[in-house]
Amino acid sequence: MDQFMQVAYQEALKGLREGGIPIGSVLVIDGQIIGRGHNQRVQQGSAILHAEMAAFEDAGRLKPQEYQRAVLYTTLSPCDMCSGATLLYKIPHVVIGENITFTGNEDALRSRGVRVEVLNEPACIRMMENFICENPALWYEDIGEDEKVPGC
Repeated sequence: MDQFMQVAYQEALKGLREGGIPIGSVLVIDGQIIGRGHNQRVQQGSAILHAEMAAFEDAGRLKPQEYQRAVLYTTLSPCDMCSGATLLYKIPHVVIGENITFTGNEDALRSRGVRVEVLNEPACIRMMENFICENPALWYEDIGEDEKVPGC
């Protein structure tokens, strides 16, 4: 696992330890982490505080040309909301820890010229598989779907 995905993974673990959904993200510009975050919907009672949104918030206001040099690392394929924010800020490169347990809107990103790199890191996959099996109601609430019986 590369260094930036490792930091995103540590953010996901932090969220899990806090009783939240284990997804982490970092925003990197010129080889430096400028924003990091983890899903905090549960912890903050938020409707929108996914890991990517938390990383954007942590980075603060940036100029458009800064976003256009950024790489977004996320442990899980980004949902429609997080993909939309990525497109809004014209982030050119997204590195995804895994898209086995959930495939977000990668096609929309690619269709707009974003380089999407999927690593399918075993640690990211295991973390989400375990979480979904142990917390199906919370997981399906987070992705905006009715609860299904997970294949655990």
